[in-house]
Amino acid sequence: MPTTGEKPGKGEYICNKCGQVVVLDDNTDTLPPCPKCGGTEYRK
Repeated sequence: MPTTGEKPGKGEYICNKCGQVVVLDDNTDTLPPCPKCGGTEYRK
Protein backbone atom coordinates (compact mmCIF):
# COMPACT_ATOMS: atom_id res chain seq x y z
CA MET A 1 0.00 0.00 0.00
CA PRO A 2 1.58 3.30 -1.08
CA THR A 3 1.90 5.87 1.71
CA THR A 4 2.85 9.54 1.97
CA GLY A 5 6.56 10.16 1.41
CA GLU A 6 7.07 7.19 -0.92
CA LYS A 7 7.84 7.35 -4.63
CA PRO A 8 5.53 4.62 -5.95
CA GLY A 9 5.77 5.67 -9.61
CA LYS A 10 3.51 7.30 -12.16
CA GLY A 11 -0.23 6.83 -11.91
CA GLU A 12 -3.40 7.62 -10.02
CA TYR A 13 -3.57 6.94 -6.30
CA ILE A 14 -6.83 6.97 -4.36
CA CYS A 15 -6.94 8.05 -0.72
CA ASN A 16 -8.16 5.20 1.49
CA LYS A 17 -9.84 7.67 3.83
CA CYS A 18 -11.88 9.92 1.51
CA GLY A 19 -11.44 8.67 -2.07
CA GLN A 20 -9.60 11.75 -3.35
CA VAL A 21 -7.51 10.97 -6.43
CA VAL A 22 -3.88 12.12 -6.49
CA VAL A 23 -2.03 11.89 -9.80
CA LEU A 24 1.75 11.46 -9.97
CA ASP A 25 3.15 12.48 -13.36
CA ASP A 26 6.70 11.28 -12.90
CA ASN A 27 8.47 8.29 -11.36
CA THR A 28 10.44 10.65 -9.11
CA ASP A 29 7.33 12.36 -7.66
CA THR A 30 6.74 11.85 -3.94
CA LEU A 31 3.25 10.92 -2.77
CA PRO A 32 1.90 13.87 -0.73
CA PRO A 33 -0.58 13.77 2.16
CA CYS A 34 -4.12 13.79 0.74
CA PRO A 35 -4.96 17.40 -0.23
CA LYS A 36 -8.58 16.89 0.86
CA CYS A 37 -8.40 15.09 4.21
CA GLY A 38 -4.70 14.76 5.06
CA GLY A 39 -4.78 10.96 4.81
CA THR A 40 -1.51 9.12 4.24
CA GLU A 41 -2.51 5.73 2.79
CA TYR A 42 -3.51 5.14 -0.80
CA ARG A 43 -4.52 2.41 -3.19
CA LYS A 44 -3.85 2.33 -6.91
